[in-house]
Amino acid sequence: MLQATPTVNFTHIASSTHCHYNQSMKFQELHSWQLSPAQAQKLQLDLASRISKNNEVNKPRYVAGVDISKPNSAGIGYAAAVVLSYPELQLVEVAIAKGKLSFPYIPGLLSFREAPLILAACQKLSQNPDLLLVDGQGIAHPRRLGIASHLGLILDVPTIGCAKSRLCGQHQLPASKAGSYADLIDKDETIGAVLRTKTDVSPVYISIGHKVDLPSAVYWALHCCRSHRLPEPCRLAHIAAGGNPITTIKALEAVEPRLFT
Repeated sequence: MLQATPTVNFTHIASSTHCHYNQSMKFQELHSWQLSPAQAQKLQLDLASRISKNNEVNKPRYVAGVDISKPNSAGIGYAAAVVLSYPELQLVEVAIAKGKLSFPYIPGLLSFREAPLILAACQKLSQNPDLLLVDGQGIAHPRRLGIASHLGLILDVPTIGCAKSRLCGQHQLPASKAGSYADLIDKDETIGAVLRTKTDVSPVYISIGHKVDLPSAVYWALHCCRSHRLPEPCRLAHIAAGGNPITTIKALEAVEPRLFT
């Protein structure tokens, strides 16, 4: 079982989605977030051409995961960014941001709804990750720019899309053994891999986000797994964003117990 490190750097909740980003982390102000759905789709086509499919991940010391909770009736959600050491996969840092999701829910435009709040959580991290795993699509997207790719461009960090379901493309079922995978194909283009991370358990959809190639994305996603279907950074980010107690963040419960009640 993953155990928390003796000292955990917890960053307090953000009060809004507005941020200037962590000054020690590279970022690019690519565009305004005040866009119509039509403008957002057009922007995706432009940004997709900037995605790097060359692997820049060698020996990461820190891997991170990000995720966001479902908003409440007022449209308020929580985003979490979780940093783990690699290869130990021990918890290093958790940052949580709270804010309103103002962009409507439209399939294929998830990043315009969720990325601002996730960036607000990333802003609060003091440890820069070498690799970011995102619960969502990378280039396995109709316009080849899912949230993992979008975040990778903005943060200028290697990213991998680790989605629980398929957005587009077709595939054969991979073999049932952990580590087996099948190509995800759309319009004669390989856009991802359908990866079995645990024997006889439903696969996950792995795709290039930014600054990584597909074989490397599959490798790192698989090697960031413990005994669960999702890679550990994504799994812990999902739990942290939901505000639920988990044994791997016991140290945090003592610091900020209201987040886990």
